Amino acid sequence: MNRFVRHFLLALQFFTRIPVTGRLAEWVGFSPAMLRASAAHFPGVGWIVGAITAAVLWGLLLLLPPVPAAPWVAAIASTVFGVLLTGAFHEDGLADLADGLGGSMDRSRALEIMKDSRIGSYGAIALVLAVLAKVALLALLAQVDAWLAVVALFAAHVTSRTVPLFVIRTLAHVGDTPQSKSKPLAESIGNAGLAAGLLWWALAMALVEWLLPAAPWALAVLGALVGLAWMWRLLQRRLQGFTGDGLGATQQVSEVLFYLGLALSMP
Repeated sequence: MNRFVRHFLLALQFFTRIPVTGRLAEWVGFSPAMLRASAAHFPGVGWIVGAITAAVLWGLLLLLPPVPAAPWVAAIASTVFGVLLTGAFHEDGLADLADGLGGSMDRSRALEIMKDSRIGSYGAIALVLAVLAKVALLALLAQVDAWLAVVALFAAHVTSRTVPLFVIRTLAHVGDTPQSKSKPLAESIGNAGLAAGLLWWALAMALVEWLLPAAPWALAVLGALVGLAWMWRLLQRRLQGFTGDGLGATQQVSEVLFYLGLALSMP
């Protein structure tokens, strides 16, 4: 249990701005081996981020006046809060990947562009479209059923942080290995780690199924899996592997398509 908690806190420290500092950070420790082991807890980070942003969405939907603009305000605010909570970690990956793949058809040149911290036109467009899609789909779901949107926000965060584990498991890490923050994650995730990640996800889906048993969660998950398949194929074809940016982009695409799958199944 001690090791479980330390690996979870390391994942929380790596992927969010939630403070794990001081004596707590000293107790948690750090090593590449620990960071590899923490990959199993990416969906657990989704539990924390999803629960907090879902609480923000639900609170605003309750407090705002019942006018047509209320779901949009709540969706925007919860999205902004989520970005602040994670430091735009995954959004940054999406922008870098879009710049790299959009900027050159040559693999080496694309990887070089992705290391540039400056954002280009492809990255900017990808970010704007992703954020607009998330906000619009959350607002749509909130207009159908406010509680559905809240639960879906939680489930989407957990699911979208589960699917990148399959990218790590099945593709090779590429890019500037010595300086890459994702390299310690990329020496592959073992069967035990993958099983632990899937357990985090299964518990989350059991919870949302209990909260809203009539909701078409299977179609929402199918949407996320379509996002995974698309991103896996794109990374394999263009880069012959993945980078940390590719994992972030996979999370973003899968989150959007989770909401879309759910929205398309609504009567």
